Amino acid sequence: MRRGALGVLIAALFIAAISGCRKEPEPHGPVYGSRPVSEAGPAYSFAVHPLHNPSKLLEAYHPLIDYVNGHLRDARLTLEASRDYANFEEKYRARQPDFLLPNPLQTLDAMEAGYHVIAMAGEPHDFKGIFVVRKDSSFEQPADLKGKVVSYPSPTALAACIMPQSFLHEHGINVNADIENRYVGSQESSIMNVFMGLTAAGATWPPPWRAFQREHAQEAAELTVIWETESLINNSVMVRDDVPTQVAEQVRALLLSIEESPNGASILAGMETARFLPASDKDYEVVREYLSRFESEVRAVELR
Repeated sequence: MRRGALGVLIAALFIAAISGCRKEPEPHGPVYGSRPVSEAGPAYSFAVHPLHNPSKLLEAYHPLIDYVNGHLRDARLTLEASRDYANFEEKYRARQPDFLLPNPLQTLDAMEAGYHVIAMAGEPHDFKGIFVVRKDSSFEQPADLKGKVVSYPSPTALAACIMPQSFLHEHGINVNADIENRYVGSQESSIMNVFMGLTAAGATWPPPWRAFQREHAQEAAELTVIWETESLINNSVMVRDDVPTQVAEQVRALLLSIEESPNGASILAGMETARFLPASDKDYEVVREYLSRFESEVRAVELR
């Protein structure tokens, strides 16, 4: 072998050896759950269902967790987001989170896993489905959606899917045959699908729509809410049955009184939540009745 060729071969082997020893870069992205560096007592996880994408949800709910931790005695909360509805549901069915903020349908499911309601997050009248369309669309009545595509965050999203599909059913649309249902993973994605012209209408509910209008004003200016459903009951706050009673009671009391604190209004506004209200398991029986009627008239709801 010629000297030049030998040199090239040695150099190549040297570079390969160095590359093989080099560490792969750590993946970047939102942290779904974290524990404080310095803990005062045991940490309890607080998992919120995918109202937003994980990074946005962590940003919106960290002030709440910081507020609770500033007043909680001998314990701390850690915030946990999930990549989608299915991931969140897998977690509470495995009894992983200590506290939950699920939608009303997931509330019923979480009861089966040993969680119980300690509060309601938001006013009941704000829990309703809305349909967003482009302003340049020609839709006037729900029947105009026949043959079109409608986007939703998830088939188990109560306000942003089940209630809108019930609304369409009541207005003469067979949601299993007359339209194409597209489940796109998040509230923002449901809205953005409409903006991009991928779906004719997108179902969501008021808090994500208000946030979208604030954070994506240019895109929101080309959209409008065309129909809305009746209200039901808002999201719950739940605790697992083996969390110490004194911890659960402290968290409940702090949530119910947050609007009276100096920064309470800004914390609640960041979450698009008017306030926390007293609630218990029995308050969500209305959801069980609603779901039973929906399944008998529209479609089955697969939670598992």
